[in-house]
Amino acid sequence: MKVENPLISVLITSYNREKYIGAAMESVLASTYTNFELIVVDDGSKDKTVEIAREYERQDNRIQIFINEKNLGDYPNRNKAASYAKGKYLKYVDADDYIYPWGLALLVNMMEQFPEAGWGLCSLLQFVKKPYPFMLTPKEAYLYNYFGLGIFHKAPLSAIIKKEVFDKAGGFAPIRMAGDFEMWHRLAQKYNVVLMPDGIVWYREHGEQEYNHHRGFIPVYEKIKIDYLIDTLCPLDNDVAKDILIRSKRKLRKEIFKGILKMNKDYIQDNLIRLRQYKNVQ
Repeated sequence: MKVENPLISVLITSYNREKYIGAAMESVLASTYTNFELIVVDDGSKDKTVEIAREYERQDNRIQIFINEKNLGDYPNRNKAASYAKGKYLKYVDADDYIYPWGLALLVNMMEQFPEAGWGLCSLLQFVKKPYPFMLTPKEAYLYNYFGLGIFHKAPLSAIIKKEVFDKAGGFAPIRMAGDFEMWHRLAQKYNVVLMPDGIVWYREHGEQEYNHHRGFIPVYEKIKIDYLIDTLCPLDNDVAKDILIRSKRKLRKEIFKGILKMNKDYIQDNLIRLRQYKNVQ
């Protein structure tokens, strides 16, 4: 039975975000869609993050604050937040990000148009062949990612996931920096995905983000890509998946050559590290 306004669980995971968490929570509370619960799970902040969040909790009974006994880290904490959720959908809004007032309403409306879909991604570049929203099958999702505009690079802020699907998938893997990249590959193996436009959420950039140190995780992303393209559950035909890997390998060699011409040691090193992941790819 379809529920007209299903409950959506908005999940905020926090760690030392006293500068931003108030704005993040206020953006959720300003939503035109009102059937939500707001769950904040703090990972042992040493600043006033929890104190600020508690002030909002006292003012709105849709808010629940939880504090971890020990620091779990980014993706395990996202899983912890999901374990408290009771909604049909999970919507992550990081403690330093923002969702527009119409965001939840649009996300739910677009997901409900495709009941056979398990998850959705927004904040995507315009697709010139047809307007958003539209749904992709697992095979179409992999093709769109590797031959189209790309989708697996999106952060959890851009995702909405059915709680049932999240639980069946086992949540995020505990992979620093790349847990979302791995999760999208895994979800897309089995579940249809709805693609949605930009203008729903806002990603804040600042100097305290872990992404600023992403260079050290370059080989992790490459390994995930390879592992899922050679996986037996990969929805692509074997020859197509192999072609993607061969093309990627060739492209990295070209990038290394460009780096040599420009005498850019960091660029050369980064691409050499990525290329080493292909040592067993023929």
